Amino acid sequence: MADANDNTAEVSTQIRQQRNFQVHPTERSWQQDAQRRFEFGAAGPAGPESASRRRRRERGGCVSVSKVYRDVNLLKSQDYWDYDTLSISWGNQDDYEVIRKVGRGKYSDVFEGVSIVSGEKVIIKILKPVRKRKIKREIKILQCLRGGTNVIQLLDIVRDPQSKVPSLIFEAVNNVDFKVLYPKFTNYDVKFYAYEVLRALDYAHSNGIMHRDVKPHNVMIDHEQRKLRLIDWGLAEFYFPDKEYNVRVASRYFKGPELLVDLQDYDYSLDIWSLGCMLAGMVFRREPFFHGHDNQDQLVKIARVLGTSDLYTYLDKYGIELDPSYRDRIGVHPKKQWEYFISHDNRNLVSSDALSLLDKMLRYDHTERITAKEAMKHFFFDAVRRAFEPNSAPTATQSGDIMSTGSE
Repeated sequence: MADANDNTAEVSTQIRQQRNFQVHPTERSWQQDAQRRFEFGAAGPAGPESASRRRRRERGGCVSVSKVYRDVNLLKSQDYWDYDTLSISWGNQDDYEVIRKVGRGKYSDVFEGVSIVSGEKVIIKILKPVRKRKIKREIKILQCLRGGTNVIQLLDIVRDPQSKVPSLIFEAVNNVDFKVLYPKFTNYDVKFYAYEVLRALDYAHSNGIMHRDVKPHNVMIDHEQRKLRLIDWGLAEFYFPDKEYNVRVASRYFKGPELLVDLQDYDYSLDIWSLGCMLAGMVFRREPFFHGHDNQDQLVKIARVLGTSDLYTYLDKYGIELDPSYRDRIGVHPKKQWEYFISHDNRNLVSSDALSLLDKMLRYDHTERITAKEAMKHFFFDAVRRAFEPNSAPTATQSGDIMSTGSE
């Protein structure tokens, strides 16, 4: 979900007339974005093998299966993951008043609002026209994760009685735009908030759910309260071993290599790549860290950092063939050392611990990436763990800083 450029942007006449929310009197009109649609497959375990995976197997390629939380959903009842059969209990739309537009995404428009019943500030996510199954999936996942660590809390689900447009009501977070906040981060801030995202991801993964759209826009931070929430679970999905998933997920700068080479049997490790991109952006003060102009160029930008030798090893392992024109565009590049990206502007945030963690998160081969739970135990987070668990001892393998780490 992207933040609105102008926080004075206002609710349209169409929303007044069709969605019938009570509207704050200071609002002006705004133009609604074009409708977007998203295609996705059936809920549940893997179906018949696709032609693309069959070709990969015929080339001697491996089938990918998650190394953690593999069977979580297989061990749960169908009612847990089957969003097709979800029966939605609708709340009363008139219980909420829209105040101002605060953001928009591909599938929704987002408003600050207030609960007329409690007087509490809320966030109202008005969904754009998409398949009903996608809406059910998001609601089901939010219900499964309710009360989870650092996961945004779904408070209510309402629907306009005339237009039938659904809206999700969430807890409000006094968020600061990441473009303003991240440049102010101390070394400890980077560690603290990365750790908080990992806590949310491990909670989701342990419950059999991939987020599939981790990026700064979807990490709300109330810096004064040091409160973080992972939001926008609209692309999230239940993980099943051997299942093939849509690769048209995540935002370009945070897409894992598996998505860019059309490997569909990916898993939770996609979220680790995306967070690794975020962490690299914060540590090196280079946002986004991988800045591709399109999906092909995104892989080119990754290859210029991680090198092409490991890329082709990855492709060979999974039996993936790139189009010849794609190979020409990628070229041949050596792997860069992470120290290459140290500059005068970021040296206070760079440590050997940070580079060690980045190296474990940003791997071509998704099965080689560190898991969320493993990452939380990494020595990069020793200071944060001590704050959470005062009696915890430092990691024995702590390697120290490359440069001065600055204020913590």
